[in-house]
Amino acid sequence: MTNIFNLEGKTAVVIGGTSGIGRGLSLGLADAGADVIASARRQEQVDETAAEIERRGRQTLRLCSDVRKRASLDELLAASLQRFGKVDILVNCAGIIKRLPTLTMPEEEWADVIDTNLTGTLRACQIFGEQMLERSYGRIVNIGSLNSFVALSEVAAYAASKAGVVSLTRSLAVEWSKKGVTVNAIVPGVSRTALNESFLDHTPRGQELLMRTPMGRFGKTEELVGAAVYLCSDAASFVTGTALVVDGGFLASGVNQ
Repeated sequence: MTNIFNLEGKTAVVIGGTSGIGRGLSLGLADAGADVIASARRQEQVDETAAEIERRGRQTLRLCSDVRKRASLDELLAASLQRFGKVDILVNCAGIIKRLPTLTMPEEEWADVIDTNLTGTLRACQIFGEQMLERSYGRIVNIGSLNSFVALSEVAAYAASKAGVVSLTRSLAVEWSKKGVTVNAIVPGVSRTALNESFLDHTPRGQELLMRTPMGRFGKTEELVGAAVYLCSDAASFVTGTALVVDGGFLASGVNQ
């Protein structure tokens, strides 16, 4: 049974794969046997994550990309195909969040969040999905959010973008699954990263998020790896269009006190 979770011989591209959740998934897919190209905008982080992947005995490339720029994604695909001949797995982790009162949020700020989180996911799915559809095989995993389903104060653009990611996931699953390409999403709970650690531990908002999580703790990025490996493996060959929630019970919760 364990062989159906094995990703040996697979090539994965993780966009936004060099920090936070993306880095955790990049290394987790490598541990499961895949060759992994972890790409993002900052070359230093790309190089560092690539070195970690190589230390695990897997192959990679050191390539930057920006989901707001279609040409950079085209170049990422072309280089991946030249080196590995195929891309079996695409994980879309690139994203930004801006907290602003919705009433006064400038349209350009709204547009930037939507363009990165939602349209950027679409761009990557289109560019990498085409060669998957030609091969009649592919695994796409998008990253949703608790905000895909519930509202948090003053992050309306982020919430709208992440609700859109889950809806896009379902739409692509309907269109592409008969052609051998599954499209799913992971919905993380509140996970501790280097960027949000102080916010989670030292603000009232962070404490409210903790209170609303029935397990009584924040998640770890490595706790998302099992979901990603599952959705990218043969174990999930009949799973498509789903949003797999890994949130410590947050969305199931009512009153916790």
